[in-house]
Amino acid sequence: MPLSFAQAGQLADQLLSELQNRSPLVERGVEYYKGHHPLRFASDSFRKHFEAQYKGFSDNWVQVVADSPVERLTVTGVKPAGMSAADRELWGVWQRNGLDADSQLGFLGAGYGARAYVLVWGDPDDEETPEVTFEDARQAIVMYEPGSRRKRKAALKSWRDGSRVYCTLYLKDQVWKLERAVSAEPHKSAAVQSAEDLTYGFELRDTGHAPNPQPNPMGVVPMVELPNRPLLAEDPISDVAGVIAMQDAINLLWSQLFTASDFASFPQRLVLGAEAPKTPILDKNGQVIGERPVDLAKFAVDRILWITDEKAKAASWPAANLRAYTDVLEVGVGHIAAQTRTPPHYLVGRMANLSGDALVAAETGLVKKVQEKMLWFGVALREVFKLIALARGETGLGRALAGGQILWQDAESRNQAQAADMLLKLRQVGFPFEWLALRFGLSPTEVADLIEMRQAEADMDPASLILGVRPRDPQAPGGDMEDPAEPDEDLEPVPTLAGAGL
Repeated sequence: MPLSFAQAGQLADQLLSELQNRSPLVERGVEYYKGHHPLRFASDSFRKHFEAQYKGFSDNWVQVVADSPVERLTVTGVKPAGMSAADRELWGVWQRNGLDADSQLGFLGAGYGARAYVLVWGDPDDEETPEVTFEDARQAIVMYEPGSRRKRKAALKSWRDGSRVYCTLYLKDQVWKLERAVSAEPHKSAAVQSAEDLTYGFELRDTGHAPNPQPNPMGVVPMVELPNRPLLAEDPISDVAGVIAMQDAINLLWSQLFTASDFASFPQRLVLGAEAPKTPILDKNGQVIGERPVDLAKFAVDRILWITDEKAKAASWPAANLRAYTDVLEVGVGHIAAQTRTPPHYLVGRMANLSGDALVAAETGLVKKVQEKMLWFGVALREVFKLIALARGETGLGRALAGGQILWQDAESRNQAQAADMLLKLRQVGFPFEWLALRFGLSPTEVADLIEMRQAEADMDPASLILGVRPRDPQAPGGDMEDPAEPDEDLEPVPTLAGAGL
């Protein structure tokens, strides 16, 4: 049933309030990813003396943890259910929207913000290419039907411009475009700010000649959530949520190491049993009229000090052992690697005589982590491609895409020589060329181009005619050469050199 204006405004208020409640956690993940870490101190006295000195310092491991899975998350195509090859038209929509690049931003946003969103809507200027955009979790939210984690009831896209906030409310049958004023007073908590903003009523945005609300021709909520590490009954978890506490500890240890380096990194010498040296003050006649303390900093520079007190003696203490700090830092970084399944050589940066098998074993955790993301993100991206098909008016294709498959680049790092050897052996036992090319890491589009190139080479190769071998149908899977032992009954045999008496 279509909503009234009052009902739409109330629903938008609820979604916007929930969005504002989530935003601080997302903002925290963004700030830590960028290296803007509030430095923690072990004591108030340490803060008092060194807060200004180390302001802005960070040893940023959060960024490495967030980036490491994203660099292995690359979508290469989508294959609808019942089809033997990837859909080239849908892949064209993906690329024309720049999603081969923007998808990386979306996966990264889900990593540090626990979730990201994808919005699909038709483009009136190009009916064949709907607009598809990845949305930040601070500006978008999806509401689900009660008791369901997949059936979407509504979605909201919100942004602020000056003293007004703009919202677009997406329902299954309607799209409302709303706006309202917001408080511009600074230094208010998020809760107070949210409460005051709710006192401003929503208004319909001016959409020119377009109706507001406008009907939703797709019949479904056109926004999809990409959850990161989802749970059954809780919110998704960001990849950096568990790293932040250890990141703060590492920054603290670095500040203490720097302090020890300033004050105790060199052997220190001291004088015992003597008064502090003083310099006499003379009048114009050369008579002593007083004395003043000697500038000890001058002795530190000149490295010379005269002591005349008979009871004076020199002592020293050794330099501080800074390795005690670096050893603890390495342990902290190792904990980050273990807890986040990030390969140790990504963080520590040391590789010494490691075999290929050792590197594969070191990256196993990351590979499994990426494959888990492929599973959950793949479910959401299938729905995205379904929305693209619906926006193009292809309802049947949309149903096939809902049960289709998202194609990803291989998450494992492979030695090219070893990969080629493995594929050659698989070819010898009968695996088709097209499957092997995909396994090698080529995208479906590249595989299709490669098959056409092989066909063109076969057409120009005279040896294929001499040996009585002809190419397969270019549209056939694999596009491989036919076996000469199985001649086509519709074609006369091609005479060979031997048959010609040569």
